[in-house]
Amino acid sequence: MAREFPDDFMCPISLEIMSDPVILSSGHTFDRASIQRWLDSGHRTCPITKLPLPEHPSLIPNHALRSLISNYTNISLPKSQSCSEPQAPISILTSRSSSLESKLESLSQLGRLTKGDSALRRRLTEAGAVPVVLRCVDSYDPGLQEKALSLLLNLSLDDDNKVGLVAEGAVNRVVKVLRVGSPDCRAIAATLITSLAVVEVNKAIIGAYPDAIPALVSLLIEGEGREKKEAATALYAISSFADNRRRAIVCGAVPILMKLLDLGLERAIEVLGVLVKCKEGREEMEKVDGCVKVLVWVLRNGSARGVQYALFTLNCLSCYSEEICSELRNEGVMEICIGLLEDDNDKIRRNASTLLQTLRGNRAPR
Repeated sequence: MAREFPDDFMCPISLEIMSDPVILSSGHTFDRASIQRWLDSGHRTCPITKLPLPEHPSLIPNHALRSLISNYTNISLPKSQSCSEPQAPISILTSRSSSLESKLESLSQLGRLTKGDSALRRRLTEAGAVPVVLRCVDSYDPGLQEKALSLLLNLSLDDDNKVGLVAEGAVNRVVKVLRVGSPDCRAIAATLITSLAVVEVNKAIIGAYPDAIPALVSLLIEGEGREKKEAATALYAISSFADNRRRAIVCGAVPILMKLLDLGLERAIEVLGVLVKCKEGREEMEKVDGCVKVLVWVLRNGSARGVQYALFTLNCLSCYSEEICSELRNEGVMEICIGLLEDDNDKIRRNASTLLQTLRGNRAPR
């Protein structure tokens, strides 16, 4: 009897078992030969979603699916790279008879080795390690969970793995940790969100998870120093996607970030500098008592990056509010801007010049 295979093993184009599955930027997987022929024919849309693709689309190896197909069919598919598969530590992690100590040691060893070894990271993903490590993230043992998250963070250093990790369900696990993990685990989970968000398509996927952005905003409130900083960094990373800005604003991020900025967390101004780009963000900032005073304090005392984002935020606010302009004049911001026109940082000079023109009444058309 002919063996039946799961539909996910079949290429949507050739309808045959995939030998070299790759992920398109749309998030769908195809056999490399089939999708390459599609692209070589001049197509620049996803065959499934019909959405437009970049001029030079990336084909990201789907190592996890490749391993599943190989195990299911009990055949050895041709390797993209000639690397040995590190099965021993994976076997320890999957075995029910393995002790907690042995699993911790395996994760610790893999974490140390993968930090600076991209070849090993590739071999691990090809060997199907990601689902195994994700199961460790579900562990109730905080030590095992922390080491598993650290290993996933290392694996995410390679762009090829970022889409693959999301496809394997990493976001759901990570968001759960943001809510109920230990302080160290929550900080690593937020850092992992930042790493995954480097790939543009992942920003939309992460934001679409119902609890992802609320969990990050909650961490800004409940977390300690490192957790707050990593949560703010993750929000900054995913908020370059416009829909995620609105989600963060609906979750009440603006007043929380303003309070954190007032308490000295300068990373908050970077997030505010992204949220101010939309109307809802500007409206929320204007509602915060002392908003202008806090931003002016950053102008006077912040780092170069903080000053840059404070100038940009004030530029956006002042272009839509004469009341903000009047308050900025009273706070001596024109004099501050004049001084910043001589700054070594080109972005600071340009933003200071634009804000100065606005405060003098020479506003650019909205």
